[in-house]
Amino acid sequence: MNAVQTEADALIDRLNRMNRADFIDTLADIYEHSPWVAEQAASLRPFETTEAMAATMQTIVHRASAETQMALLRAHPELGRGGNLTTHSNSEQRYAGFDRLTPDLAETLAALNRAYRAKFGFPFIVAVRGQKDSLAIIAQIERRLANDPDTEAATAIDEVGKIARFRLDRMSQPER
Repeated sequence: MNAVQTEADALIDRLNRMNRADFIDTLADIYEHSPWVAEQAASLRPFETTEAMAATMQTIVHRASAETQMALLRAHPELGRGGNLTTHSNSEQRYAGFDRLTPDLAETLAALNRAYRAKFGFPFIVAVRGQKDSLAIIAQIERRLANDPDTEAATAIDEVGKIARFRLDRMSQPER
């Protein structure tokens, strides 16, 4: 067993042994400002692996009403903007370089964010840790603006699941 697997096993063991309130508190921001996902997952423990827990949490999201899913999407921050960022979002945006955009790129991103929100009613969501850099993410916004609303909502929900998985993976990594 490698070190990453050992850390993931230790994480799931800790989460399974936590009382309900601590479990929810620990995982409340895995899904951006949406502790209801962790609340529902708490009663489904124990999980054998972090993968199983991540899949269960994403299933919870997929089974939620369209209104609840939309609230989850709207809870996400716009890329390249400050505001009410969770610790996770702040780290992810820095990772992607959104805190270091040139003025021209910042304005391009702001314009794309406005167009995206106007068309779909929620901010553009992408798992930035799975992307090359901020330019690749900006290109994705441009491409995804061509989607119809149903396709884009489904894509955004899938991206939310990827974000949650990256966040869980980072939780199982030792601090460096």
